[in-house]
Formats: sequence, structure tokens, C-alpha cells
Amino acid sequence: MAEAKKINGVERAAVFLLTLGEEDAAEVLKHMSPKEVQKIGEAMASIDGIDKNTVSDVLSSFVDKVEAHTALGVGNEDYLRNVLESALGKDNAGNILDRILLGRKSKGIETLKWMEPRAIADIIRLEHPQIIAIVLSYLEPDQAAEILSAIPENMRVDALMRIALLDGIQPKAMNELDEVLERQFSGNADSIKSSGVGGLKTAANILNFMDSSVESTIMEGVRENDAEMGDGIQELMFVFDNLIDVDDRGIQSLLREISSENLIVALKGADEEIKEKIFKNMSKRAGEMLRDDLESKGPVRLSDVETAQKEILAIARRMSDAGEISLGGSGGDEFV
Repeated sequence: MAEAKKINGVERAAVFLLTLGEEDAAEVLKHMSPKEVQKIGEAMASIDGIDKNTVSDVLSSFVDKVEAHTALGVGNEDYLRNVLESALGKDNAGNILDRILLGRKSKGIETLKWMEPRAIADIIRLEHPQIIAIVLSYLEPDQAAEILSAIPENMRVDALMRIALLDGIQPKAMNELDEVLERQFSGNADSIKSSGVGGLKTAANILNFMDSSVESTIMEGVRENDAEMGDGIQELMFVFDNLIDVDDRGIQSLLREISSENLIVALKGADEEIKEKIFKNMSKRAGEMLRDDLESKGPVRLSDVETAQKEILAIARRMSDAGEISLGGSGGDEFV
């Protein structure tokens, strides 16, 4: 029998869903996050000519995993916590589990994840700043960054500082948030316990996804109001220079996911140490070609360099979230 084709986890999930049929697959997808649906949907759309051995391998693996678990649904919260802690570490697991459990009981705020950032900004921009902070803390950093960019400029610093100061969300705050969203959605948060969202790290993650010019303006405003908070947020931000802390294997994986043109532009504004890190993780020929391209590339606007670096960092964070790499530890046009 021919050997089954080697495919990654997302592709295996896509193959499995394709075997279920439209109605059953749709029921499964209802329980996934927007990002998960997008990833699996893209994989399903790109699948072409999967052989029977691969399908059989996927289904057999699924059956084995199901048979390994008896008493499904008994103590599943503890089981989920243990699995997440093993995969992501205690802190990250706690944050994700809080979001899962909070979302399970708060339909309204969970629905926001499926909305366009500008539509969310229109809904919340006239609400109390604390409500805005709670919403942004709960959503994914990239989505929150777009929303923060879309609300009035004079509200951004206050919103980010409130995010940094958040230490969990109490039932009263969640009830208030549900009332705000009641016009559009339904939900009840009476039984929700304090949820561990917000804080300096959340604020830093949101800024990581923002345009550099907007990020700088907000950080200046934060420092003017609270220098210590500004320093704390800055220390937690993952910027292009932090790629020096990624191991060689991680850099090699990252290089396979980014375009040569984007890399050239990003490196025009990078320190020599970062450049050498990139060069040493390429083949000798590829490294020489990259050096030549960098030397022959004319002046590049600093804003273009920052945009290219942000795009690469977004890919790095996505790969980190997927467990493919491990990240270490901000950021008239200038030319570099």
C-alpha cells in the first residue's frame, strides 16, 4: 500500500471535514473561532487530489484519539486547562481558557470577533472608555489594533492606558458590556467570574499590530500621562530587533513564509546583527544574492521599512501562535 501523504494539522482537519459532508462540517465549524475557520477554509479550498491512503490515515488518527478518551465531557474544563498549559505554558493557557469560558457564556461579545473592525468601532466609539477597553482586551490583538486605529484619535491613549490597567473583568463590568451590546446581540454574563484579560501585555500586543506612526503617537501620549506604564508596555512589545532572540530553526521557518522583496525592504532599516542572523540562516548562494540585492536597492522610505517589518512580525506572531516557532523577549518621511 502506498504511503500516506504527509500533511500538517490544519490540512488534516480540512480533510476530515471534507469527509463529513456539508451539513456536519458546518456544525463543526460553528464551534470554531473566525481565525480557525479562515485557516481551515483556505486549506479546504486548496486541497486537490488527496489520495485514499491519506484520507484513511486522517480518519484512523481521529478514531484513535477519540477512543483514547472515555467519559468525554467529565472534568473537561480541567482537561482543557492541562492540555493548553502543556502546549502553551501556564500564563498563555490561562488567558486563552478565560477567553474560551467567557465566550461560551457571553454570546454578544463573542459575536464581535466575526465583525469588521470599523463596524465595531462605530458601535463602541460613543460608549464609556472602560467599555472600549474591555472590548479591545477581549478581542484578538490584530483586530483590536484595527479598531483602536478606527476610533477618534483623542480616545486612543485613554483606551490603551485603561487596557494596561485592567486586572480581570468583574461580573458587573461584563453585565454593563452586555447591556451596551444588547441592541445588536443577545447574551447574559450573570454567572461569569473575573476573567483574566487586559494588562500591560495585552496593550503591548495591540500596539504590535498598529501602524508605526499611530503606535508612536499613542506611546507618546501614554508616556506623558504615565512614564512608568509607557516603559512597561515598551518592554513587552515584540519588535523587529527581537528577532535576534529567535533560534536558528525558527528563523529558517520564518524565512520560508516571507517574500524576498518584503525581506529586502525590512532589512534596509535593520541593525547589522539582525542582518547577519538572517544571512547565516540562508544557503550561501541565497545569502550572497540577498546581500547584493540590499546593496543595489536604492533609498527606501522609513515608513515602507516599518510596514515591511510589521508584516514580517505579523507572520512571526502567527507562526508563534501555531506553535511553529518560539519568539524571544518599536518600535516628512525619512530615508534609510
